[in-house]
Amino acid sequence: MTGEGTESGSRPKYWTPEEVSRHNSDVDLWVSFLGKVYDLSELSKKHSDDILMEPIIAVAGTDISHWFDSKTRELRLHVDPITGCKVPYTPGGRFVHVPPAVPRADFATNFGRPWWKDFSEYGVGLLTRRVRTLRVVNTLSSQETLIDVCSEELLCEIEMRYRTHNAHTTSYTWKYDEQVLDMQKTLEENGIKDERDQFENLSIDITDEDTISEVQVYYNDDLTEG
Repeated sequence: MTGEGTESGSRPKYWTPEEVSRHNSDVDLWVSFLGKVYDLSELSKKHSDDILMEPIIAVAGTDISHWFDSKTRELRLHVDPITGCKVPYTPGGRFVHVPPAVPRADFATNFGRPWWKDFSEYGVGLLTRRVRTLRVVNTLSSQETLIDVCSEELLCEIEMRYRTHNAHTTSYTWKYDEQVLDMQKTLEENGIKDERDQFENLSIDITDEDTISEVQVYYNDDLTEG
């Protein structure tokens, strides 16, 4: 797994679809499927002259869950019209580690585990189930910052995202509704509810602004170097 795979300890790293979409070239190639995120840049480098890499490069930065059976996590199958055998369904063309429909001498089988089964080698984390937009208000400077976060992230992990906007973020106290937030809990666990489902169930029309939760950060006197 690459260095971006997990946070310290056993917690996985969560990614938004937008973050995955930034890695959309043959030299920086990420995909997501069935809730996991894979960095296939090294695979692409290894097979740079292989035509079987092209279908994967074509979907770089996107979610390819439709390639897989959600129950078995295997490639979807279909009946080959020529052989009558069940083979992987690859409408974009056969890709790396997928065997040909009929045996061929030039297909190497000594590659080990196929890339889609090798999360330990290529996995960089999990795809968030839901993206939340958070407004962070710096009460010292009155600056408001909008950041997209993963619903599964702890506040300390969200703080890391905010650090690109405020290098001294660890010297601030985070609050919501005048209550100090627990940085080892998620937004939901801190009582900051995502009310989108409730609005939809009640058929209430909402705007993007209505879905944004707001927290405030208060400067502590012991400002440290960021």
